[in-house]
Amino acid sequence: MTKAIPAPRSRKRPTTETPPAPALLTHEQRVARGKAARSEVPRATHAEFFPGPGRADPLALLSEQDESRVPELLPIRYGRMASSAFSFFRGAALPMASDLAPTPRSGITVQLCGDAHLANFGLFASPERHVVFDINDFDETAPGPWEWDVKRLATSIEVAGRSNGYAPKARRTAVLATVAEYRRAMRAFAGMDPLAIWYSHADLARIEALTSGSLRSKEKKTIARTIAKAQTKDNLGALARFATVDNGVARLTAEPPLVVPIGDLWGGTPQGNATFEGLRSLMEAYRLTLPPERRQLLDRYRLVDLARKVVGVGSVGTRSWMILLVDEELHPLFLQAKEAGPSVLERFVGASEYSNGGQRVVIGQRLMQTVSDIFLGWVSVTGYNDGSGQFDVSRDFYIRQLRDWKGSADIETLVPDGMRMYGEICGWTLARAHARTGDPVAIAAYLGGSAAFDEAVGEFAVAYATQNELDHQSLVDAIAAGRIQAEAVA
Repeated sequence: MTKAIPAPRSRKRPTTETPPAPALLTHEQRVARGKAARSEVPRATHAEFFPGPGRADPLALLSEQDESRVPELLPIRYGRMASSAFSFFRGAALPMASDLAPTPRSGITVQLCGDAHLANFGLFASPERHVVFDINDFDETAPGPWEWDVKRLATSIEVAGRSNGYAPKARRTAVLATVAEYRRAMRAFAGMDPLAIWYSHADLARIEALTSGSLRSKEKKTIARTIAKAQTKDNLGALARFATVDNGVARLTAEPPLVVPIGDLWGGTPQGNATFEGLRSLMEAYRLTLPPERRQLLDRYRLVDLARKVVGVGSVGTRSWMILLVDEELHPLFLQAKEAGPSVLERFVGASEYSNGGQRVVIGQRLMQTVSDIFLGWVSVTGYNDGSGQFDVSRDFYIRQLRDWKGSADIETLVPDGMRMYGEICGWTLARAHARTGDPVAIAAYLGGSAAFDEAVGEFAVAYATQNELDHQSLVDAIAAGRIQAEAVA
């Protein structure tokens, strides 16, 4: 018998009052807080994972999410999740949040990524056109226990290592190196002032300094190729990839079922579609969430086309739109509007203080990232048209550039040393994000100087990776039995 699935907690009502700033604690008080938490919740207890008979059924949790998603896209979601244990892990943020909820926690809160697996880290461009490495997915961001992000990252290293065929010793080395770098970085941030933490970022020089030992020539060339490839993923590259220009008119190219222009969904040309015309007012609402100088930049472009776009693994079935704007010379600007419902964490840590899910994502991203997309904003759509011509409930979206020098490591081709180094970079980056939004002194005091926490999380990662394999097999079996429909679409 499975445990009853808790219903999502009600959303908090937005407040117009700004809460008072918290009282500042002394350094000694912050250290004492961390050490007291260590006494109450010993670091060794983080190894615990006991999936008993009361564990919530992961497939039931995933099915619950289906209720709010686009039905015709669900087979793609399950086809992608079934392709490997690592792909299943990527799409199973809710089941893992449910599993983490009863595990020990220190009581120290930070802004969580909420889905901190290693494929959600990568390269992108800063507004100054420098390449930086950071977390790049915040769909599930919410305040919560810092340990949850660390455990999801560490487990993703173990799961990916198994999918890549690494030996147990190599996997353990990579996992322990990842958590150890998080711990070392947090102890370093504990000695820095808030501004120094806020300005810290990972560029190429930092990436080399973070790894254990100097990068070899081959590894430097790999990083250089990844950066060069990322720099081709800009708006002009997106125009060549996703659109055509005919007689001075730009249109998005159909690639069903992954990219479906609005004209194919609802018929007619974009400009002749009443729903499309209504989007102009929605773009204006989004525009107002941008700073004034960004609005002026956005005003140089006009909306010309829109397409539904399938993205990711866990996000498949949520509404995601590709928006094409051009200036008078047909220079493109590609934006992505991505649906933002409640975070999977909210039922376990409490409802977001933001009534708009898009605002929750944007604020969380701005808090955790070194620099954020200049077009990052949000909007709420009332009477949303889901493609059938029928209007349903209101939906929240956040909006950002579709491509802006985005790049990431090819997880499937990493050798064990590469996985270890990538894990170290991710561990440092996650620590920096947590140090920006939580108390690095208290967390560092909790972690201490030994490898006790590293070892505990390493044991947790092994246990949870094994459970993930069992859950993945359950999905494969359900598909084979016809209980779940799946479609293999890359």
